[in-house]
Amino acid sequence: MDTPYGSAPLPVWERPEPQPRAAPVPLSRTKIAATAIRIADAHGLEGLSVRKIAKELGVGPMRLYDYVTNRSELLDLMVDAVYAQISEAAGQHPEWRATVLAIVHRTREAALAHEWFADLLGARPHLGPHALAVGEATAAALSQAPGVRGVDDLQRALGALNAFIVGALRREVTERRTARSTGTDLAAWQATHGPYLTRMLETGRYPTVARLVIDGAHLDAEETFHHNLTTILDGITSRPRR
Repeated sequence: MDTPYGSAPLPVWERPEPQPRAAPVPLSRTKIAATAIRIADAHGLEGLSVRKIAKELGVGPMRLYDYVTNRSELLDLMVDAVYAQISEAAGQHPEWRATVLAIVHRTREAALAHEWFADLLGARPHLGPHALAVGEATAAALSQAPGVRGVDDLQRALGALNAFIVGALRREVTERRTARSTGTDLAAWQATHGPYLTRMLETGRYPTVARLVIDGAHLDAEETFHHNLTTILDGITSRPRR
């Protein structure tokens, strides 16, 4: 199909759904994406396949290729379905800071509910309609912040915010997976490695690490995420020094 970019196929969001046909099981891209999300939630992206989706839907695998041409398009649909959930937080607050906080916290909730979503953050751009809506709402809110006085400031602010989101969510999801896969929570891990760490700290070579280990409290993940997010917002939206 000819497009403004040559003969490349239209993105999956711009291609019309296949015409319905007489079949025992009606399909749609929304239904396929929802089924794929349930499988990925249970088994991760490594456990996701067209064959599994087709079996769950009660159809032959080849029918799915009428709706998505490859795995990449399937992931695009899944990601945009999650962004649809995140976008619900975008229009609930009139003030820029509250809007950004709501969007980012909803993004964290989505990543914890769909851990595979965190694996796909920070890679290629997400260009689905709901992803673009979230990006528009976030950029529009940040553009109203003090200290963001032009497109260069806005680009830097968005870059810093996105870097925090990707790093924080990937770390939190990784820690949850590790605890599940090893059956070892933080307390058990500390008990196992405690004697070694004590011996190392008693050498006196790591005084700041010792302070963190001995005096530092086990921080709540959600509270820490919020604290660090507000710190990022304070930094990227303050009036820059000349």
